[in-house]
Amino acid sequence: MAIISQHPLFRWQEIEELGDLSRLHLLFENIPDEALMRELEMRRGNGRNDYPVRPLWNMILAGIVFQHASVEALRRELQRNAQLRQVCGLNVLKGVAAVPPASVFSRFFPLLFSCEKHIDQMFEDLVNELKVLLPDFGKTLAIDGKAIQSHGNTRKEDADMSPDGRRDIDANWSKKVTKGKNKDGSAWSKTKSWFGYKMHLIADATYELPIAYKVTKASESEQPVGLKLFKNFAKKHPDLVDRTEYFLGDKGYDGTKYHVHLWDKHRIKCIIDIRNQWKDGEADRIVSGYQNVTYDYEGNVYCYCMKSGKRQEMAFGGFEKDRESLKYRCPAKHYGMKCSSLGKCKVGHSVRIKLSEDRRVFTPVARNSYRWPTIYKQRTTIERINGRMDTSFGFENHYIRGQKKMQLRVGLSLIVMLAMAAGRVKQNQPKLMRSLIRPAA
Repeated sequence: MAIISQHPLFRWQEIEELGDLSRLHLLFENIPDEALMRELEMRRGNGRNDYPVRPLWNMILAGIVFQHASVEALRRELQRNAQLRQVCGLNVLKGVAAVPPASVFSRFFPLLFSCEKHIDQMFEDLVNELKVLLPDFGKTLAIDGKAIQSHGNTRKEDADMSPDGRRDIDANWSKKVTKGKNKDGSAWSKTKSWFGYKMHLIADATYELPIAYKVTKASESEQPVGLKLFKNFAKKHPDLVDRTEYFLGDKGYDGTKYHVHLWDKHRIKCIIDIRNQWKDGEADRIVSGYQNVTYDYEGNVYCYCMKSGKRQEMAFGGFEKDRESLKYRCPAKHYGMKCSSLGKCKVGHSVRIKLSEDRRVFTPVARNSYRWPTIYKQRTTIERINGRMDTSFGFENHYIRGQKKMQLRVGLSLIVMLAMAAGRVKQNQPKLMRSLIRPAA
């Protein structure tokens, strides 16, 4: 908390009775910002201190908690709300005159840009705190990329690259194509184009809380950025990675590198949806060592009768970790079906297919098992985080231009999310850890 050495005019119990302000007080109590405050005060030195660092910082946090889209909206609220001015640490004797002009905030933000390391450290400190408060924090991770529109105008290729306050010279264009099939089998596709940035986020899928993030230009591909983000996270939090069992992602993260790195190095099971990258007309492939056993790109395994040529889907028999193989049983023996090749087939009772047969298709949690879709459903939790970023943290309607501002704003929003969650757990309100709206206890 950015502690203000000012005598309060009323007790905290009275502030808590005001409702909304209790949420801000909860944030102030749980955000580890003292190192940042000392750094900013050291940089200010013996200069003018008309508007101290700590109240300015508290006002910026208040703008995030109370969902103010702009500095002017925050200033209007501060001028209207005397209790909010008091909580933020402004001189209550000055009344409305204590609220800083917009130019003060404009000069303060560049200082925050230069303190990126301290802001990143706040995020890491909160992740470390939550992994102590929540013993299963990090057990299941999910990754996703979120499009964030820029408020700036599109830059032209032949235009002057100097900033003019309206253009955004850091952002660029990107588009995302989503494809699928309707219930009747007909294909559909949806294309989303935007000018701006992309937030790459890894989150805990159980508690819906962020653990790692990065903001890039919109055109940056999700796969390489996501893998690099995980590797950096693993270096910072090796103990948290040790407790991770599953890593969830949509088709945008479908790639051999994820399965190889996460399983071979960390023994984390990837639950990543797969794209059909096989040649047109290629329905299945033969399993190495078996002439009558095949598989398709979705991980279904089939055997063919040696006499009739009839195809049957084999029964999944589990994952053998010591052999790094998936076991599939003969359908005739497992289900009691009739087969003219029974006892003569090379399959015998079962076959073992090594993960190395195809690292994208064959994973420690078999794609055709009942367990795979059950775990994959948890990936929707990160989509809910993205939704809260839009609605509760204002990224659906904002005035942000430039990558540094966007990185700062995203980082502060995620820090607020983590600090509020930590506060809720400490107050014995774990069911409200994702709420930015409900008053604190």
